[in-house]
Amino acid sequence: MLRISEIFFSLQGETSRMGLPTVFVRLTGCPLRCGYCDTSYAFSGGKSMDISTIISEVASFSPRFVTVTGGEPLAQADCLILLTALCDRGYSVSLETSGALDVSQVDPRVSRILDIKTPGSGEVEKNYWDNLVCLTSHDEIKFVLCDQADYGWARQKFLELKLDTICPVLFSPAYNQLAPAELAGWILRDRLPVRLQLQLHKLLWGECAGK
Repeated sequence: MLRISEIFFSLQGETSRMGLPTVFVRLTGCPLRCGYCDTSYAFSGGKSMDISTIISEVASFSPRFVTVTGGEPLAQADCLILLTALCDRGYSVSLETSGALDVSQVDPRVSRILDIKTPGSGEVEKNYWDNLVCLTSHDEIKFVLCDQADYGWARQKFLELKLDTICPVLFSPAYNQLAPAELAGWILRDRLPVRLQLQLHKLLWGECAGK
């Protein structure tokens, strides 16, 4: 059984899958409290669903792409079972995770989108750095940046840990906190080989759009 906040069909707003029609399975609960969180409604509530019911609801949309997100989906142990079940049914599956919990047991067919928390998030101490050794070119690393100090910190980590040798790296401005053009300028100035990521769903549907 899993506690589910919502299951819905939309365009993927982030990662290299941006713009692709995707079913989102949002799990309830998160051990972090990032200052820029746009899905705090998923911290609690939701409804209990078994794996087969979740799979049936996903199938009703006839998707090719499925994203399991939260909250923090890995905070529920049965999330691992759900991810494998989705892969077994032939979906292209991605997992959006805070980077605070171990991802080593996630089905290798899943694309793990690992968020590295910056000082501006208020949760930088929660980063589980051992996760980096588990990642492959199939995965992605994401930094959400609140200001220039966050950018400098993320740039240092990118260079120090040679993150571009692991997988694609995404730099995203925190919505309504950092101007995208400013972030673009810093990336170009430093010739940093990262992808600037904007939240497509926010551009399309505004601040009320979920993650």
